[in-house]
Amino acid sequence: MPMSDYVRSIRARIGHDLLLLPSVTAVIRDGERFLLARTVDSDDWSLIGGGVEPGEDPADALIREVQEEIGARIRITGIIGAYGGESLILTYPNADRVSYVATAYACTLLDPPIADQEEIVEVGWFTRPEIAELQRGRWIDRILDDAEAMGA
Repeated sequence: MPMSDYVRSIRARIGHDLLLLPSVTAVIRDGERFLLARTVDSDDWSLIGGGVEPGEDPADALIREVQEEIGARIRITGIIGAYGGESLILTYPNADRVSYVATAYACTLLDPPIADQEEIVEVGWFTRPEIAELQRGRWIDRILDDAEAMGA
């Protein structure tokens, strides 16, 4: 995934050390199915989202990220929760370490999703039993559990 100018400037000073970053993720649901995506740098399936830039409202960041990654507009219908911890600490192929604090939003998709092929190589709709069989970051299970519990 492309690195923002903001993160690039911090990386120039701290190298590959652990960096705490705010992020957003979209829980897009169609009945019993959830929209997941695979990125160019991982075989894992995941929710769609990305980083919040300095001065950017998290909801605006989510709208921007979804538009950039799958070319679709969304309607945000609520906040599912905020997530962090060990399962959201990642080491990228270039050895950069990141600890994300993610705000998950329930969303309605307004356009068909189309992978941009720059960040996202594939999108798909999956039920929870199908998701359980996918290679994925385990952090998405916590978010989907909460989304289902609140009917989002």
